[in-house]
Amino acid sequence: MSGDFLPEGTLRGLPGPLPAGERILWQGAPTTAGLLVRVFHARLVIAWFSVCALAFGLAAGSPAAAMRVVGPTLVIGAGAVALLWLLAWLTHRTTLYTVTNRRVVLQAGIALPVTHNLPFAQIETAALRAFTDGSGDLPLRLRPGLRIAYLHIWPHVRPWHLARTEPMLRSVPDADAAAALLARALEAHADGTAPPVRVARLGRADENPGRLVAAE
Repeated sequence: MSGDFLPEGTLRGLPGPLPAGERILWQGAPTTAGLLVRVFHARLVIAWFSVCALAFGLAAGSPAAAMRVVGPTLVIGAGAVALLWLLAWLTHRTTLYTVTNRRVVLQAGIALPVTHNLPFAQIETAALRAFTDGSGDLPLRLRPGLRIAYLHIWPHVRPWHLARTEPMLRSVPDADAAAALLARALEAHADGTAPPVRVARLGRADENPGRLVAAE
């Protein structure tokens, strides 16, 4: 949804003005570094071009020939990483996650911004996948029968969960605080009418794999 067509008074990150009684509790965007490493897999790209450069150099036969082969390979690799960084930065700049006292809103899209509304009533469980840099992923499992197309919401979705997609707040900074705030909002919304849903607080995981624990 383009900002040019939004009603007057619409806050950034929302599809329209807030209804009476609804208020914003938190807003955040994915970190560029987290997107670069965990979405666009820059480390694998660097490793690939490094291995190729080493193999080409060993097969060249002479130092001069090796330089002629290795140099262009590394330049192409650097260009590929720079392109991935640009995509990560653009994703960071065009994404905004919003948590209100009634819903989670995901607004994203480099060319065409799209907004996904996830009312608390549609969220079955939440989880936190924490990383050593303080950032983390917060996947949201929707109640049975509710589904968003995987490609429609990528990369803001839990990887490889195709049959039952889980929208995800990807690589948010200070993830522990964001998860705690979301847990309080979900519990307050239940207000005794449903079992409380909380986001499990985890110890920091290794940067690459992380750990995922479903909410209780």
